[in-house]
Amino acid sequence: QVQLVESGGGLVQAGGSLRLSCVASGRTYSTYAMGWFRQAPGKEREFVAAIKWNGGSTDYADSVKGRFTISRDYAKNTVYLQMNSLKPEDTAVYYCAAAVRSFGDSYRYDGNYEYWGQGTQVTVSS
Repeated sequence: QVQLVESGGGLVQAGGSLRLSCVASGRTYSTYAMGWFRQAPGKEREFVAAIKWNGGSTDYADSVKGRFTISRDYAKNTVYLQMNSLKPEDTAVYYCAAAVRSFGDSYRYDGNYEYWGQGTQVTVSS
């Protein structure tokens, strides 16, 4: 089992920045990848960014590429999402996810992630 706890959400004006954190505990030694997804009201959950735990390769949704950066800290079992140049359309609940089974490069498919955090709200005002 892997437990995930997100933090760092909040209210920010358009153009501002936030950094989300996700601390993993439990059987973290078997982590293959970690990702961030988001869900806005009335919309389906969508992929934001992901990072391979060993090796550090990353993937980003086109909508956030160049504005968001995902990173991880081995020592702290933590993954971060640095969000810059935020837009009102970035408003959503952001979820951290962890995968322990290898799935190649299919980072964007939420079904590949076995463990999920409770989510943290990000609201960007115009």
